[in-house]
Parts: sequence; structure tokens; C-alpha cells
Amino acid sequence: MYGLAILLTLYFTSIIISHVSSFFSQNLITPKTLLSLFTQKDINIKTKNHNINFLVLGTAGADHAGPDLADTIIFVSLNTDTKKALLISIPRDLWVDSLKAKINTAYTYGEEKKPGGGFTLTKSSVKELLDVPIDYAVKIDFQGFVEAIDILGGVDIYVDRSFHDYNYPIPGKENDLCNDDPEFKCRYEHLHFDKGLQHMNGENALKYVRSRNAQDEEGTDFARSVRQQKVILAAKEKLFTLDTLLNPDKIKQLVKTFDQSIKTDIPQDQIDDFIRLGLNLKDLEIETFTLDAGDEEKGKDGLLIIPDPAEYQGHWTLVPKTSWQDIQDRIKQRVEDLKSN
Repeated sequence: MYGLAILLTLYFTSIIISHVSSFFSQNLITPKTLLSLFTQKDINIKTKNHNINFLVLGTAGADHAGPDLADTIIFVSLNTDTKKALLISIPRDLWVDSLKAKINTAYTYGEEKKPGGGFTLTKSSVKELLDVPIDYAVKIDFQGFVEAIDILGGVDIYVDRSFHDYNYPIPGKENDLCNDDPEFKCRYEHLHFDKGLQHMNGENALKYVRSRNAQDEEGTDFARSVRQQKVILAAKEKLFTLDTLLNPDKIKQLVKTFDQSIKTDIPQDQIDDFIRLGLNLKDLEIETFTLDAGDEEKGKDGLLIIPDPAEYQGHWTLVPKTSWQDIQDRIKQRVEDLKSN
């Protein structure tokens, strides 16, 4: 998200729909109009070796604590020639040396310096860590994520494992004293998801991807990243159905929702090219990759470790197990692999 991240959080396609309003305000929405998006002039988006790199951020929004902290960060590399994409979930707790803070604070710090600075600082911070160029960024808040999923009619998600989360934060309850309850139980709700195929509305999908305190394996950053990617892919599939693309009311509702909840740094003069590109990616092949600390008890290796907080200003954070160079080399190889048919 989100926006997504990215929607959620709808990864790349959220960018397209959120800016389609200027096109549809001047054209009647018909199958012929949609066909024209495929057949008009060549797509002239600048690429590096046929790759476009995006950063998708999901934030809480104005009604939550830390409204501009990035709860979801996803790097997307799209090869326009092979129509393959790589999605990398970036843990929000990754430490950035230049910031002397976690990666999830970059957007907030950037916006505090100047409007629009959030994208600039977040993109430069991710480039510092991954050593890959970031061409564009998109940010969506939680409310936009919920509304967009509902407009699409919900999403079908296969839950790999049943899980409970007894500490899911309730918006607006962050400072509630809970009648002097020392455990502040009134600030949280109990979430439960059953294993198997589940149809989720926007609110349930948001809780599914945001849950951070689930018991057992689903409480790991890796599991959370997998859940985020599941919802993104499900939303993408729903977006590209004829029921959505040929439904003027749904398109208009999505446009309105995204206009209110999405920000992006895509230049206005490239919007129509992105619309055409997006509509040509119905059969996009997507690979996912997650940066995480693994699970020692289960013998699952990871690329990150949790260092002593005293070494990082008292923060619980994540850093490379070996070196950033090792992680960068792996990511560059994954991006390079997108060129292969």
C-alpha cells in the first residue's frame, strides 16, 4: 500500500488509475476508447535498458499516529520489453546511515524540509541501501487502500497459515489510558485469520497486510511481506478484469479515491504513456523477493540481522548480516534476470 504499496500498498497500476482522470474527463469511456490506449502513439517513457524502477510507499494518513511514516516500502523494477517485474519488500526498520534513522522515517523528514522532499529523500535513501536507481515514486494512505479494495469488490486471498494477533492497534486509541489498565488492552483488537481461501473487503485486507504481532511464524517480517505481496497481486488481477475496465462508475470511483489518497512524482506530460503502458501489462509476470532476518529456529537463512540497539541510538533496527555489497549484488542480478524471456 499498500499504494498499492501500492493499489498498497495496487503496486504499479495504482499510478496509472490515479491519474487516468485527466484522460477520461475528455473522452467517453467505451471499449473503443480503451482500445485507443493500446493503439495510439508509441510509449515514450524513459527507461534504463528497458527497465523502469518504482518505489511504492504505504502510509497511515492523517487520521493515524505518524501519518507519513512508511509502513510499507516496495521496490518495483519493471522490464517493458519482457513484461516481467520484480517486487522487493523493504523492511521499514532498515537502518540508513546517512539519516541516522530507520528507512520508514525518510518521507517524513523529507517533507519537513520542503514539500515534495519526502519522495526525494526516500528515493535517495533506498538507492543508498540497494544501489539501484529509482525513477518514480508513489505513496498511498491506508484509507485509500481500503476504499480501492472495496470499489474492486474485495479480493480473494489464500491464507497460508491460520494466525492470531492480539495487539493490532486501533486508530485513535494510541494515547487512551484504558481506565488505568497497565497493559493498555483497550488500544488493541484481536485479529484472527483462518487458513484457506478468504474473500476480504478493504478493511480486512488492510489488517491482513499490516499485522505485525501475529503469533508464531506469521509474526515475522518475512511473513508480513509475503502477505503484502499477495494482496497487491490479487488487487492487480481484479483491476484488470473487464468488470473493472469496462465499468465507468468503478473507474470514476477509483479515480476519485486515488486523487485523494495518492501522491506521485510522475511528470504530468508522461501520464498518458503510463496509462498505455499499464493497460498493456495485463499478463505481467511478477517475481517477489523479500529482505528479512530469516528464522534461526526454523533454519531459515536471512540477509539481515537485528543488531544491539545501543549501537543504533537505542533503536530496534535491521542491518545486513554480511554487507550491503552482498545484498546489492543479489538484487542487481535479479533485476538483470528480468531481461531474459
